[in-house]
Amino acid sequence: MTVMADRRPQMGVDEFERIAAFAAAETETVRLEFIDGRVGVKGMPDGDHGEILLWLQTVCMQHRPDLGLYVEQGLRVERYRKGRARPDGCFAPRGSFSGQGEWGDPSGVLMTVEVTSFDSDTDDRDRKEKPRAYAGAGIPAHLLVDRDACTVTVYSDPRPDGDGYRETHTVAFGMRVRLPDPVGIDLDTEELKNYVR
Repeated sequence: MTVMADRRPQMGVDEFERIAAFAAAETETVRLEFIDGRVGVKGMPDGDHGEILLWLQTVCMQHRPDLGLYVEQGLRVERYRKGRARPDGCFAPRGSFSGQGEWGDPSGVLMTVEVTSFDSDTDDRDRKEKPRAYAGAGIPAHLLVDRDACTVTVYSDPRPDGDGYRETHTVAFGMRVRLPDPVGIDLDTEELKNYVR
């Protein structure tokens, strides 16, 4: 007998947004996401997490000054925009989120970035659910900096059905990796060795 997981949403997106707004107003330590119909709590970043994002921002400014690395910008994700994610970063043309609220339109995002945290749900959230949600939103590429495995994975070419990316390329920290077009940056990951436990 096969047991199927209950895939019904816990709540509607409007209700989630009200709860997320309340949590944000009441505390700085809780950041909520709504992916695949489920509410999740995004882990608070540590110092190394922040250093990785700063490093990526510096690389971006050197090679693509027309892009910004937007940190923690909320996005409407998943098919028909029924999800809400807060990527660690997203590469987008500067000005892409001007005038938008907490949950921005992902149509201008060229690549999302996630840096793994040391939480119990990192495997499901960062390695499975979020890449699928970003592909479903039509975001051309996704970068996963996996501090547990000391690897960088680049996902690209979203499937037409929105169920993930067709291409994945993983390298160990210290190797070079190409961030595909439309980002188009060669990334030397040597510095990432400084930010693992």
